[in-house]
Amino acid sequence: MAEYTRKEVLDEARRLADMIASTDEIERFKLVEAKLNENKKVQQLIQKIKTLQKSAVNLQAYGKQEALKKVEEEIDRLQNEIDEIPVVQEFKEIQIVVNDVLQLVSGTIAREVTNKVIESTGGDLLSGETGSKAKNKLGCH
Repeated sequence: MAEYTRKEVLDEARRLADMIASTDEIERFKLVEAKLNENKKVQQLIQKIKTLQKSAVNLQAYGKQEALKKVEEEIDRLQNEIDEIPVVQEFKEIQIVVNDVLQLVSGTIAREVTNKVIESTGGDLLSGETGSKAKNKLGCH
């Protein structure tokens, strides 16, 4: 079995990242993100929320609980308004898809590495134990 240096593995990971970055899901993500960034209503609402969040920090620091509650309610209202905008919903959906793809890739890599370790030590894939663990159970040293 071939041995690889850490640099070779990282180079291959970068190549895989380039492949992933060229998938339909990532291309769609970039398009939707651009639409989101160009949407004036969304950007205005985000600015209002940022301003209110700064106010909330100041009100909290000075113990102004009633005013803070009103500001937090307004932030929630604006956040709900943003969430109702179709491009925001589309962005959230494609974010989930992209995260699923990344989770699938990382999970596959982790599972395959574990399986290779088990196989290469003469272990048991069904029990998920490496060869050395299985030998210790049998009392062989």
